[in-house]
Amino acid sequence: MHQPVSRFAFPALIFANLFLAVGPWLVRLAQDVSHIGPVAAAFWRLALAVPVLAILAARQTRGAPLPRWAVIATVAAGGVFFAADLAAWHAGILITKLANATLFGNFASFLFALYGFVLLRALPRPVQLIALLLAAVGTMLLLGNSYEASRAHFAGDLLSLLAGLFYTFYLIAVDRARQSMKPWPVLAIATAGGALPILLFALLLGERIVPGDWTPVILLSISSQLVGQGLLVYAMGHLSPVVVGLCFLTQPIASAAIGWLAFGERLSAGDGIGALLICVALVLIQLKPRELATNGSAAH
Repeated sequence: MHQPVSRFAFPALIFANLFLAVGPWLVRLAQDVSHIGPVAAAFWRLALAVPVLAILAARQTRGAPLPRWAVIATVAAGGVFFAADLAAWHAGILITKLANATLFGNFASFLFALYGFVLLRALPRPVQLIALLLAAVGTMLLLGNSYEASRAHFAGDLLSLLAGLFYTFYLIAVDRARQSMKPWPVLAIATAGGALPILLFALLLGERIVPGDWTPVILLSISSQLVGQGLLVYAMGHLSPVVVGLCFLTQPIASAAIGWLAFGERLSAGDGIGALLICVALVLIQLKPRELATNGSAAH
């Protein structure tokens, strides 16, 4: 069972996705300014955050008993999946279109939502099915104009799909751990567990590791790992995987906005309709739990 819903959980989840959406732009900036590879940038995203997260975790768990080793091992394994996700997705970005990578990388949204229904041992209710359908249509509209199916992009598309699968396993590990652990220790263990594997990935790919300019990687670590993942892990202790999964689809909306503001990329009517459908899906997926809670209270 998750902790009682906090009034800050859903806003925290939205802000988490907004910060995470800036990540691809900062990875591109790290390549252009810091002259390091995308997987190396992902390594520094984790490595620079580890000391800060260790301090925050120690403060949050002061005086509390240590979690069971099985839980710690689960979170550490989740960190390895997170490293595999970052490595696959960042490598995929280089050999496919950004829209393709975003579309397939967000496969985790629906997989994690499906995990939520399996966890509840219940079929989606009509309002939830409508929300899932609207979210899927909205995502296709939002990314459909720039998506391109091509043999040349197949390897990158496959890597992006694998990234979505790995990210789902990471989320499941975090979701299970948050049932008994506070957010900062969970994120600290997962981040530390993923730092060394992703460094090995970067070395195997022959990427340059040490950045020429530290600014982009520091910004990436703060925005994506400390703030973005910090808010996400906090929210996951209070919200169902169905809600968390669908909220990931706010990232393509934010990415489209960043492309418009930073790179002058045009937004079509389809982009606007797609973003609107995703927003409607988020409203619908939030309505049902509140109605159930109200009905349950009235029954008691």
